[in-house]
Amino acid sequence: MLELLGSGLVSLWLEMAGVQIKPSDAFNALAWQSSPGLVLAPDPNPAGNNTVTEYFKGLITSKLVPENLMPSQGIWMQSGPMLMANHQGTTPLPAASLTKIATSLVTLKTWGPDHQFQTLVSATGPVVNGVLQGDLVITGGGDPLFVWEEAIALGNTLNKMGIKQVKGNLVITGNFAMNFQRNPVLAGQLLKQALNSKTWTRPANFIYSIMPKGTPKPQVVIAGTVKFEAQPNPQQSLLVRHYSLPLQKLIKEMNVFSNNDMAEMFAESVGGASVVQSTAANLARVPNSEIQLINGSGLGPENRISPRAVCAMLMALQQEASAHQLNLADLFPTSGFDHRGTVHSRHIPLATVIKTGTLHDVSALAGVMPTRDRGLVWFAIINRGPNVSAFRAGQDKLLQSLVQKLQVATTVPDILTPHSTINSLPELGATSRNEILYRS
Repeated sequence: MLELLGSGLVSLWLEMAGVQIKPSDAFNALAWQSSPGLVLAPDPNPAGNNTVTEYFKGLITSKLVPENLMPSQGIWMQSGPMLMANHQGTTPLPAASLTKIATSLVTLKTWGPDHQFQTLVSATGPVVNGVLQGDLVITGGGDPLFVWEEAIALGNTLNKMGIKQVKGNLVITGNFAMNFQRNPVLAGQLLKQALNSKTWTRPANFIYSIMPKGTPKPQVVIAGTVKFEAQPNPQQSLLVRHYSLPLQKLIKEMNVFSNNDMAEMFAESVGGASVVQSTAANLARVPNSEIQLINGSGLGPENRISPRAVCAMLMALQQEASAHQLNLADLFPTSGFDHRGTVHSRHIPLATVIKTGTLHDVSALAGVMPTRDRGLVWFAIINRGPNVSAFRAGQDKLLQSLVQKLQVATTVPDILTPHSTINSLPELGATSRNEILYRS
């Protein structure tokens, strides 16, 4: 890294980027200012290119990929303005859940990290002696993580307000999902069950068992059925405004578990796949042709992204996050810090922020890895072939080989250290996010 910091190329690059900075601070500048659009020269250190060459030879000799199908494999590696390795780097390839990087970028840019989706709870009649004389109306606002814990907390809030029974129906309007079920009637049926603990089955009982000790069991008995209405009743009275977790935590949960339903709801919230595609390309400063999306989750080989564009979007996300005093580790799983979801059972170098992607014939891995000799290394690896598990093992080995040649970073950079505690769970089921608006 030292020869890079003293080189004329880096000084020129910093000037082009409009960065006035001391040489001693250049590492952090390169950490977030990088963009594939600002690659100036190949890396004079052959470690990256040699490691990738060895990796490809291994794919062929192990017969994971026939030599004639090597064009279906893609890699891009970059450190600052230096291109370390490139194979089909500008070719859009089926990217699976790397698509969620685009969804994360556009959602964060659109809403900001502190945004909370609102779910409104209303009534079409008065509350008399604990009985709501009418329908209970749920107006969804696109919360992608309204799950058992949230519904149980909502039931407890209604009980706290004195509501024990609903004489009418449970009416769903707006964009409401529960437990990732986006069909409004089915989501409403789950909510109806959650509000009355006497009707709980095994899933609800299990979730309750891991909630904070002393959490009450709600009892809101709804006499009627679950119905969907396109338009809310203008006569209804607002009871409760429920706020989702902040967007930053929602994005992190989506990426930790690579949750497709959350990704689709996020994409819908910003205008759909076409908006995600065009906005992500613009923010990442890559050609529109390098990001081709049909949805926000990555389901389907029609979602194609070039390895270069994947890295560019990660860099754009880092820059956007830093404007809010956050970083990539607050949005994606990080090796050594997170132990849930897609990072589980992987053997990835410490403090590497990652996003995985998997289809039946696609295995992808992208992220950023700290090293001693090259600072932050941004990478995207897209493999095509039927043996997904072997591709995963090979990707991990590739990163381990590279970090051995470039040496482990002496300390974890601040920009790759999550602000939340290690392996922390989101604060699901907090009644403090239920704002009571009705007073009897």
